[in-house]
Amino acid sequence: MTEETPDEMPRAYQPAEAEARWYRFWLEKGYFKPKIDPEKKPFVIIMPPPNVTGELHLGHALTATLEDIMVRWHRMMGEPTLWLPGVDHSGIAAQVVVEQLLAKEGTSRHQLGREKFEDRMWQWAESCRGTITRQHQRLGVSCDWSRETFTLDDGPSKAVRTVFVNLYNKGLIYRGERIINWCPRCSTALSDLEVDHQELTGNLYYIRYPLAEDESKFITVATTRPETILGDTAVAVNPQDKRFQGLVGKKVVLPAVKRAIPIVADEAVDPEFGTGAVKITPSHDPVDFEVAQRLGLPFVNILNPDATMNENTGPYEGLDRFAARKKIMEDLEKEGLVVKVEDYSHAVGHCQRCRTVIEPLASKQWFIRMEPLARPAIEAVTSGRIKIIPERFTKVYLNWMYNIRDWCISRQLWWGHRIPIWYCQRCGKLTASIDPASACQHCGSSDIEQDPDVLDTWFSSALWTHSTMGWPEKTEDFSYFYPTTVMETGYDILFFWVARMIVMGLEDTGSIPFSTVYLHGLIRDEKGEKMSKLRGNVLNPIDILEKYGTDALRLALSTGTSPGNDIKLAASRLEAARNFANKLWNATRFVIRKLDTYDGDMEIKRGRLPLEDRWILSRLSSTTAYVNKLMRDLQFGEALRQIHDFLWGEYCDWCIEVSKLRPGTETTETPSPVPVLVHVLESSLRLLHPYMPFVTEELWQNIRKRLPLRNRMPESIMVAPYPEANAADIDHEAEREMSAVIEIVHSIRNVRAQHQVAATRLIEAQIYAGKLKSAITTHAKAIERLAKAKTAVFGEKRQPPAENDLVLVLKDTEVVIPLESMVDLQAERQRLGQEIKELKSDVGRLEARLRDKAFLSKAPVAVVDKERTRLAERRDKLEKLTELGGRLQA
Repeated sequence: MTEETPDEMPRAYQPAEAEARWYRFWLEKGYFKPKIDPEKKPFVIIMPPPNVTGELHLGHALTATLEDIMVRWHRMMGEPTLWLPGVDHSGIAAQVVVEQLLAKEGTSRHQLGREKFEDRMWQWAESCRGTITRQHQRLGVSCDWSRETFTLDDGPSKAVRTVFVNLYNKGLIYRGERIINWCPRCSTALSDLEVDHQELTGNLYYIRYPLAEDESKFITVATTRPETILGDTAVAVNPQDKRFQGLVGKKVVLPAVKRAIPIVADEAVDPEFGTGAVKITPSHDPVDFEVAQRLGLPFVNILNPDATMNENTGPYEGLDRFAARKKIMEDLEKEGLVVKVEDYSHAVGHCQRCRTVIEPLASKQWFIRMEPLARPAIEAVTSGRIKIIPERFTKVYLNWMYNIRDWCISRQLWWGHRIPIWYCQRCGKLTASIDPASACQHCGSSDIEQDPDVLDTWFSSALWTHSTMGWPEKTEDFSYFYPTTVMETGYDILFFWVARMIVMGLEDTGSIPFSTVYLHGLIRDEKGEKMSKLRGNVLNPIDILEKYGTDALRLALSTGTSPGNDIKLAASRLEAARNFANKLWNATRFVIRKLDTYDGDMEIKRGRLPLEDRWILSRLSSTTAYVNKLMRDLQFGEALRQIHDFLWGEYCDWCIEVSKLRPGTETTETPSPVPVLVHVLESSLRLLHPYMPFVTEELWQNIRKRLPLRNRMPESIMVAPYPEANAADIDHEAEREMSAVIEIVHSIRNVRAQHQVAATRLIEAQIYAGKLKSAITTHAKAIERLAKAKTAVFGEKRQPPAENDLVLVLKDTEVVIPLESMVDLQAERQRLGQEIKELKSDVGRLEARLRDKAFLSKAPVAVVDKERTRLAERRDKLEKLTELGGRLQA
């Protein structure tokens, strides 16, 4: 067919070699970089930036796979397509990792000093960036690496300072004392979203507070944190609680430190909690903080930053908070002030990063007023300008936005965007500046010091859609690619990131940052358990790539996926994905062997095609139309299922198998199957390419180099057009007729399996096809070969079946199989009799066991349930075999 015969395809696919070769080819060709075309609307995704805390995990692999599916499809649809990659400095998370490394070296950030520690952080970040980039490339991501961005790059850093100063000047950023979440291990404030609440069983301690006027009388309070008694500035009761009406205004003596504090009344007190009287610790409880502000109570902080007791705690100074709790309770017991201690379950906040129990702490921090900023972000979703998929998360988003609290944005860290505020040592006023300040804006003094804190890492992440495009400058990228199209990420960071991007995008640019939010689920193990190092069920994506290949991992992650739903990833799923790649490889090798020996015209002569060709062309067109609709609707899991089922279940299992019965060359009666085989395979590879880019490129290139018009084809499958349905190929009658053939073969195969017919045995099958007699007769040889059955095709209604005939009533046909043609009746009767006898024995034994009260009372529920399931299965099988045995005896 060609002057130079191409090399034969290897017998087996070698993923590692092909993946490296094709990714290098794509990079060299510049396929990932979009061309700005003012006449076309671009498709834009900004990659959720992985943290520089180590390597990628399976969650990153899922994100990369789904986004690459979208990007490759839109690129093949001819749209200018930008997928902009990046990496996040990850503030507290990265600092914790490096501090742990320093601890192993016997040093700390404080011993290094800020400048040297920041140098060490940059070394770590650069190392992680390289690893993350290499791993992303192993996953086949087709993002524009020339635009890769780091949150601490100059551009995003300027955007961060610009936004801070703008919001500060508008009065939307302020510094104030509030109760914040303090992590003693990380020595920083945390936002509410950075705290995980875990239900723990602790204690509720009932403590007597003696009345100052008569220490023989007491008021009893209940607390879960007795160490905070040292910071109490009042005892509070509900003003409607008649039990305490005579006590309001009096004073009690604070146990342990003997300080007099008042009894006050406030509506915030729940009369049902404990005794109805509660201690007020304004510096260490958010409700108490508000009560103290309303009533003008003093604030007493009892903790050092490392959660040891400070100078306000008298004899307990220097003790760890939990050691202080134990010591205080011992002292109160000695004084007879402990009434009782009860078990008590309550939610305890933990630092999301290091898992340390957090402390509520009154502290001066920087905050953003979120309520006015949230209003436009709410409208953007309620008006439909931004669509959240799946839709159920819209309610979750709105509920959070309607009840949003001010965002604590300052962190007591050294790694991150330093707050662009300078304090004047002369006049005491603050200077906010985008560029480094050299003098006070108010008095001109050069004696100024920059705020030592850095911003919450989510502050810079919230600007990601526009800071990566060059904003606040009016760059060509920003003008053309903003707003972006889809924000694809996990549902677990809807509030951390997505909501804040909407808020900041609208505030900074006046436009929504994206029109669609696509939320994927979490990856779990095969039992549905969350993956964690503690459970020992974590799968490393690179290990999976080495064992199964990149395409197999991508296929396993996208199979059955739907927005917002978690994914169970098991080895069997990965094996099935690898098997599919091998199936494609073998199918292509078969087609190419046919193609290499074919010297006819590659044009499909549609006017004289046999049924199977008309059928597969119709199915290709129908599948293509549906897949494109599903891709537009972001139903990637279902689109993949359609492609998979078409390729494996129709093209490989039927089209190829039937083609083996036809001559490979053109005849006067029928055309060669080769042109249709090649056309359908080539189109199907393009359908599948967004999901399995490497193997489809390898197979497509093997086909391309054998085609006479290869020089008119694109150089790569990834820039070839995505298939469009050909309405002229839709042939409902061909689909009906071929479906009948397939159904007949399936039904005969099922009967063979049910009766354990030897693979070498040819059985008899009478087919009553009615109006489809002509089509079924034409394919009688195919049915005989594929079902291993000697067939006789009839059009008329059959006579009543014989006693031992099996009758299979199908959609458009009936199949009658004489039982004698499948089995030796005498031997089968004996075999069935023995199996029925054994099943009856099993059923009797299981029934007796499940009547045994001792077994039912002692055995675990799971064991009992398993026995009940086994009994149900054996009864079902016994019923079916008894029925079959009855027919054989007739």
